[in-house]
Amino acid sequence: MKIFYHPIYAHPLPENHRFPMVKYELIPAQLLHEGTLEPHQIVAPGICPDEWITAVHTTEYLHKLNTLSLTASEQRSIGFPQSAELIQREKMITQGTVDACHWAMKEGVSLNVAGGTHHAFADRGEGFCLINDMAVAAAYLLRKKLARQIIIIDLDVHQGNGTASIFREEPRVFTMSMHGAHNYPFRKEKSDLDLPLADGCSGGDYLSLLHQHLPVLLDRLQPDFAFYLSGVDVLDTDKFGKLKLTLQDCGERDRYVFTQLQKKNIPVVVAMGGGYSPNVKTIVEAHCNTFRIAREFYT
Repeated sequence: MKIFYHPIYAHPLPENHRFPMVKYELIPAQLLHEGTLEPHQIVAPGICPDEWITAVHTTEYLHKLNTLSLTASEQRSIGFPQSAELIQREKMITQGTVDACHWAMKEGVSLNVAGGTHHAFADRGEGFCLINDMAVAAAYLLRKKLARQIIIIDLDVHQGNGTASIFREEPRVFTMSMHGAHNYPFRKEKSDLDLPLADGCSGGDYLSLLHQHLPVLLDRLQPDFAFYLSGVDVLDTDKFGKLKLTLQDCGERDRYVFTQLQKKNIPVVVAMGGGYSPNVKTIVEAHCNTFRIAREFYT
């Protein structure tokens, strides 16, 4: 099992942006400390080539990123001030997800400590997402004829609006988004399958809905590759999630996804997505559970 870690996360950010980044340092440190991972399993990716990015994003948008010419309004929509370090980090995240595809095909699973930047559209960024890493990686697999049918299982609490928009006319990529109905983004796109959740949705109801839909989808689509966005902003402790899942519920969600994919021998790349509980230890524990559970299934 390989995971992709991005040391450039240490670059300076304004004080109000630092907290969400802390988890990216703490997750691999905890996994190494407890022995879930060995140092050789952690890989630092390079920088994604622009030509791979423009298979998904417009050349005009990428030019704005590369030349740091986003307008003030565009930066506010993204939520980060633009900088060369930020763009480099986003390209490294994206390359990590592309590289993870190759390892998943060899070993069944590979995980990106970051990634899941599903609010990035073809021509713009939103919601702390600049480059849509899973979209770029999916387009890469199709272009290289490494996959025939792809499913993106997006279980972050926020709808994968950018991903849905990018693949609206691409039947070879099926987008599934299970998300808070009354959560960001407040203007939803149309995924191939949207499963909106009411505020206060319990773990039992959440898992029941997942059990109802995921195996049926896999049977019908017969995908040969999967991306799984395992956001932990579904937790009842999350500041923005509005759902009522416990750490145990979140772990059961991951276990069920891995069970269904492994049963059909579908390789999967996992990205961490969101998590905004006030106590960073809760966020790190929930994300680390995803890695621990993956190790149970893929040794």
